Amino acid sequence: MTAPKTLARLAGSLYLLVAVFTVFAGVVNTRIVEPGDAETTAANIRASAALFRIGFVSELVGAVCFLLTAMVLYRLLKHVSRAAALAMLTFVAVSVAIQSLNLLNQSAGLIAATGRGPAGALGPAGSDGLAMLFADMYHDGYLIAQTYFGLWLLPLGYLVVKSGHFPKVLGVLLVIGCLGHLTDVFARLLAPGFGAAVSPFAMTPAAVAELAFIAWLLVKAVRVPDPEARTPGAAPAARRPRRSRSVSG
Repeated sequence: MTAPKTLARLAGSLYLLVAVFTVFAGVVNTRIVEPGDAETTAANIRASAALFRIGFVSELVGAVCFLLTAMVLYRLLKHVSRAAALAMLTFVAVSVAIQSLNLLNQSAGLIAATGRGPAGALGPAGSDGLAMLFADMYHDGYLIAQTYFGLWLLPLGYLVVKSGHFPKVLGVLLVIGCLGHLTDVFARLLAPGFGAAVSPFAMTPAAVAELAFIAWLLVKAVRVPDPEARTPGAAPAARRPRRSRSVSG
């Protein structure tokens, strides 16, 4: 049976990989895609096709690590509440499935921008427009997946609070992070301009919560009660004095 501390550090390591690979992919996508400018976006993709592919693979690896993170945390925390742990794992599985399928839009954007396949028959302007369309679809698909990135923090926060393995404040931060993710998603979908403005404020609590949780998993792991420790306030059992036998003369 794997020790809780080992599971915690494994989950922390995987979660850290999720952050690294996902952030790298996001930076690549942000630098290459110019919102609303099909010609510039397509030109950037053609000029940085190798980097665009690396970003694609980086996000895919991050998605796999995210699913593995949830599986390890499920094993670590299922004793607290199997229903909550299963909800946590389900939200992650759904988000990873959407995120992985959404990467097809990124791949299609690369094909369109480089004029390969049927996209070449549309001419340069048509190919550029198609590449922009796939970039926009990728953006909206990522927001849909992000809905579940946020929702998984809700049962996770509950499990963290109830487990006794972590400071309760970490669980509260994770729940607040869930609300931050959902605020960011729906603001961007309903009012893109307003959503872009409030996104840094909405996502900051989520970033703080998740980074703090990763740091705790890696550094402190979990609090494991000492089975040999005595219950506070419990007095040791009194020993009965032995009766001395009388010696007859």
